[in-house]
Amino acid sequence: MEVFHKSVLITGANRGIGLAFAEACAKEKAYLILAIRNFDTELVEKLKKLGAPTVEVVECDLVSKEGVAQLVEKIKDKRIDLLFNNAGLLTGGLLEEQPLDDIYNMFQVNVNALVHLTHAVLPRMLAQKSGKIINHASVSAVMHFPCATTYAASKAAVWAFTDCLEQEIKGTGVSTLCLFTPGIKTRMFDKIDDLYSKNFETPKDSISPETYAQKILNAVKNDQVYLEPTGATGFAFMIAQNFKSLFNWAAAQRFKRS
Repeated sequence: MEVFHKSVLITGANRGIGLAFAEACAKEKAYLILAIRNFDTELVEKLKKLGAPTVEVVECDLVSKEGVAQLVEKIKDKRIDLLFNNAGLLTGGLLEEQPLDDIYNMFQVNVNALVHLTHAVLPRMLAQKSGKIINHASVSAVMHFPCATTYAASKAAVWAFTDCLEQEIKGTGVSTLCLFTPGIKTRMFDKIDDLYSKNFETPKDSISPETYAQKILNAVKNDQVYLEPTGATGFAFMIAQNFKSLFNWAAAQRFKRS
């Protein structure tokens, strides 16, 4: 799918991967709709200078069902060719030490909001007989580390949801892309040590949001269904997929309960 002059809706578009992908799409002269918490004039002007013909900000908060419903209402009459469910929250640490409110909020943003927004946008894509839905899973959907219980569960849910949806819509002109995102040098990545390092030695490999955004754009243009990691992370990803006991043994060497 080409992005040129397509209407692209991105959640969590004000920083990290979402921002980098918005910039990449702006350079492709896409019409941008940014679902973010607060209007950002500088961001709008920056994306227009990069080439976006229009940049519309839809203020929203995805941490509640009502917040997602308000977003759905605001975009109900807009054409959307590409939906990037990018917004996400991170949880981590020993399960019994993770605050329940943080867990509930994380599942709401990572899973419920993603499903809700896809449910709203899909019918108009089917009517158009064209469109793509990008869902942001993570290598954690497959690579199950200690201290990632809740976060990994949310990303495994995203993978399963996207995989099932791809089968439902095959042949309709609409397709999905599931991102098994590796370590990306974002503010969320910087939080991993705070949440995990007490009990688990986390991998330090990372790439820039800009590099990953270009990978996503290439995957969209090539109509890929999955975007899997490469390099050392890609090797570990393959081990987790095919040699689970070996992966679990290696992960255990990095873990301590206290």
